[in-house]
Amino acid sequence: MPRRKKNAGSSSEGTEDSDFSAEHTDSSESDSHTVRNTRLTRSSLRLSRNSQGHLTGKHERHFSISGCPLYHNLSADECKVKASSRDKHVEERTLSQRQDENRHSARQQAQAERQLRYKEKVTEMRRKRNSVPQKDKYMEHRPSHGSSREPLLENITSDYDLELFRKAQSLTGEKIIWNNKKEKLRLEGQVTEGGNMIKAIVFGRYELDTWYHSPYPEEYARLGRLYMCEFCLKYMKSQTILRRHMAKCVWKHPPGDEIYRKGAISVFEVDGKKNKIYCQNLCLLAKLFLDHKTLYYDVEPFLFYVMTEADNTGCHLVGYFSKEKNSFLNYNVSCILTMPQYMRQGYGKMLIDFSYLLSKVEEKVGSPERPLSDLGLISYRSYWKEVLLRYLHNFQGKEISIKEISQETAVNPVDIVSTLQSLQMLKYWKGKHLILKRQDLIDDWKTKEAKRGGSKTIDPTALKWSPPKGT
Repeated sequence: MPRRKKNAGSSSEGTEDSDFSAEHTDSSESDSHTVRNTRLTRSSLRLSRNSQGHLTGKHERHFSISGCPLYHNLSADECKVKASSRDKHVEERTLSQRQDENRHSARQQAQAERQLRYKEKVTEMRRKRNSVPQKDKYMEHRPSHGSSREPLLENITSDYDLELFRKAQSLTGEKIIWNNKKEKLRLEGQVTEGGNMIKAIVFGRYELDTWYHSPYPEEYARLGRLYMCEFCLKYMKSQTILRRHMAKCVWKHPPGDEIYRKGAISVFEVDGKKNKIYCQNLCLLAKLFLDHKTLYYDVEPFLFYVMTEADNTGCHLVGYFSKEKNSFLNYNVSCILTMPQYMRQGYGKMLIDFSYLLSKVEEKVGSPERPLSDLGLISYRSYWKEVLLRYLHNFQGKEISIKEISQETAVNPVDIVSTLQSLQMLKYWKGKHLILKRQDLIDDWKTKEAKRGGSKTIDPTALKWSPPKGT
């Protein structure tokens, strides 16, 4: 088969490079796969030579196929228009949320109405889908461009769903840019291994290695080590600044109301609206040790429950969890963290137990917001297992129901069922689901409980709290 030559004045679209040979045998399927991959790679390189514009619409140039407007059958100007439209949509949605919050005294009602209106709008947009395929256009596009461009996507689905896909592509392109920039900084020594821009923090008498990136201001993030006041959570650049700050700082415990105290353990309820700076600093600190966390600055709709351990120098941060003031899906935890120096000591389960204690006082059934971090998922599964085994150990009746367990423990029925299944205590027999009381698991739990003692437990009688009214 002769080679196809590229003319000097021809377009770079839909042709092969002159040094790429199409002389391949059909001896194996892997050879064919290699040819296709090579063609796509070379097509990508040709498209990348025209580096004007970017798929996100926020950059003047691109250097990879993922950001190439031409590959996505767009122009640089069209990408800018789409970016402007997306930004405008975000602003309109934010304004609509604020208007709803001002119009209704109950934020939960405002959320329900807003979600219902949005659902109706989406349904109407999907109903207007033009399902008539433009066959001639597709047949002309494929032979002309082959794998050098993205296939035409119009009329495959509704305009609404297509726009969602385009938005996801744009966000992915932006993330690729950020990852490339971070990798460049890492190679230059400005970012530590593992993608953490801050390698360690000095927090009280501890120096803690960080696990994940947190969006601290750039002037602080590039330092590698951050110095923090363990009481007000203010972050600083050097040990000298921290020492001067500690000499003047009057804080010895978190702001807000102390709603629980038993021995040295206290829990403070901090309103994100009243103590905005503290809560923002707490979220930034938490992100250093959590992989799934997106809340950093918009803390006003949340309450933070901060657990501390007291000594003669003050109340030291052990961990915290946050929850929405009015959760549409009845989440009793939005984010939860135990500080690394207090992990594997029972404090994580104390925080979880405390969140369910608040749900019981509110006479609600609660569940943590998903996705959970890896350590959070392990802690919750262990907690649900203990709750169920304790309930079954104390249960003396003949018939038991998931609903009764949920009402007494405040654990969501879905979490109860998943835990029973993982323990192989839920069976389907003769058209009914049966809960098996496995005495071996209960005996193991009793043995472990006896060894641990009752030192790290929440005492409901020590709680001095009533559900907050309104927002």
